[in-house]
Amino acid sequence: MLAKIEQLLQEVKGLTAQNPEELEALRIKYLSKKGAINALMADFRNVPAEQKKEVGMKLNELKNLAQERIATLKEAFDNQDNGAAELDLTRTAYPVNLGTRHPLTIVRNEIIDIFSRMGFTIADGLEVEDDWHVFSSMNFAEDHPARDMQDTFFIESHPDIILRTHTSSVQSRVMEVSQPPIRVICPGRVYRNEAISYRAHCFFHQVEGLYIDKNVSFTDLKQVLLQFAQEMFGPETKIRLRPSYFPFTEPSAEMDISCDICGGEGCPFCKYTGWVEILGCGMVDPAVLEANGIDSKVYTGYAFGMGVERITNLKYKVKDLRMFSENDTRFLEEFESAN
Repeated sequence: MLAKIEQLLQEVKGLTAQNPEELEALRIKYLSKKGAINALMADFRNVPAEQKKEVGMKLNELKNLAQERIATLKEAFDNQDNGAAELDLTRTAYPVNLGTRHPLTIVRNEIIDIFSRMGFTIADGLEVEDDWHVFSSMNFAEDHPARDMQDTFFIESHPDIILRTHTSSVQSRVMEVSQPPIRVICPGRVYRNEAISYRAHCFFHQVEGLYIDKNVSFTDLKQVLLQFAQEMFGPETKIRLRPSYFPFTEPSAEMDISCDICGGEGCPFCKYTGWVEILGCGMVDPAVLEANGIDSKVYTGYAFGMGVERITNLKYKVKDLRMFSENDTRFLEEFESAN
């Protein structure tokens, strides 16, 4: 056995490997459970008693040497790989400019943060939806103009399949599988077949909110929206609610905020009214609750919805809606300090 150990010692001292695969093969050959060193240790019980001390010391020397040699080779490969990974010959020259979050992302995250602190959770849904969740469950009449081919993107061979026009479809899906209390916000991208201009686009982003529980009132809605407006635009911001109409809420309102440019005194931005519209809201229509499996005699609720582009325009005074999707880095770099 001593002769075999001496032979392996010489082999281990000269171990080399060209790549990690060869190194792994050497590890298996010498150090695995069925490797040469373990085989010698298994045969150690057959060594005469007077030789056990000497053979045992040689075996330990062989095992330690094999472990150290393979560990050294592995470290060399690891260092070599790390250096290669850091060297990218196609990369642009230093310094590498860091990117920033998109202005719409900045504002959307701020909106989400404000409502999250008021107890709202985030609900996400499909952008390609069906008529029921986008329109029928939201109390749109069958002949409502929003269903017209001029206002909605749809699959011609399957007219029931459409691109969602609002994130109310997410509210519908939440109500289908949940019972009150429900308190969610639904951020996401929506689509409408509109001519693209400085004030309109065929896609934009929304954040809608829904709260359903017992004894929910319009007063609750007004206070939540006042809190949102003051956190988003400043503590001096005032709001007003004007009667309006939406199929899915009754009563319904448009919400304005006091112009943060002129302080409500009147200027070209607010068209000298002192107010700027930012969102629509109202109490959830009982028909919507019933269509989505919620007892309208027991529960009430409110809903609201705002365009993220609209809020971003007001916050950063961006005059052309198209700039948000043109990927002009000169425009996007103006928001570095907002990140």
